[in-house]
Amino acid sequence: MGTEKENKGKNYIRFDWAIKRLLRNKADFGAVNGFLSCLLQKQITISKVLESEGNKRTKDDKYNRVDILVEDERNEKFIIEIQINSQIDFYHRMLYGVSKVVCDYMKEGDFYGKIQKIYSINMVYFPLGESTDYIYRGDTEFRGIHNNEVLQLSYSQQAYFDKERVGDIYPEFYVLCINNFDKVAKNSIDQWMHFLKTTEIPDEFDAQGLDEAREKLKIDNLTPEERKAYYHHLDQKNYEEGSMLHNRLEYERKGRIAGFADGEAKGRIEGKAEEKLEIAKNAKEVLGLSIEQIQKLTGLTKEEIEKL
Repeated sequence: MGTEKENKGKNYIRFDWAIKRLLRNKADFGAVNGFLSCLLQKQITISKVLESEGNKRTKDDKYNRVDILVEDERNEKFIIEIQINSQIDFYHRMLYGVSKVVCDYMKEGDFYGKIQKIYSINMVYFPLGESTDYIYRGDTEFRGIHNNEVLQLSYSQQAYFDKERVGDIYPEFYVLCINNFDKVAKNSIDQWMHFLKTTEIPDEFDAQGLDEAREKLKIDNLTPEERKAYYHHLDQKNYEEGSMLHNRLEYERKGRIAGFADGEAKGRIEGKAEEKLEIAKNAKEVLGLSIEQIQKLTGLTKEEIEKL
């Protein structure tokens, strides 16, 4: 198999596959603990894996599909999402994922102070907006519009909630732009970034959790069934990435979508009906745009798009 030949010498499983299949048992939490500890620069000890799909309350509700949702010993929650394919509304998906977890773990009548800190960890393998760094962090703070003063917790609030800052209560977001990492690993999180990008763990790497990854994530340790499923996963990812690249190059070559690289459709595309249908099909299947977005992009009717 071509994929197997390509991975000769790469002895470890891709983290996006491993975290869904192999790292969900307490005995295997060491790699996840190490990764989170290096990223957040504090010791994290996962106590359990939570349900990773929120229950649908109504037929119109959306499932909260995340790769893994875990909780640590302080009951703080960590959403770990790994996204390979391009998704234009991924920022909104991050927001929805956190909001869903807040609601799912808040019972009616509960004291609001029961809401626990949530960390949203997002590893993306596609260009997400305009970025040059490879790790971004976002949290919440409130500043005075007249004196730029940062709003603080009172002493009693700090003692009661065991928090130092207002931002420590609110969700905290991390975005790891994996493909932007092209530097020599200078610290522990850089070593993890190297592994996430290359699926290789050099012998000299000593970041927390990588020893466990070396032990748990060896391809040779997979059963024949797991190995078959893993290589099928790689084949599928290669196909999807190749298809996306082909369509993106076609868009750029023919100039069909003006300004689409920065996420905006500038102006309506004019052309033959067949060309519009082809663009609509790619926008729907490859880029995952909504019907409303495709309508604005192509001028096609809702009925025409639904038939694709």
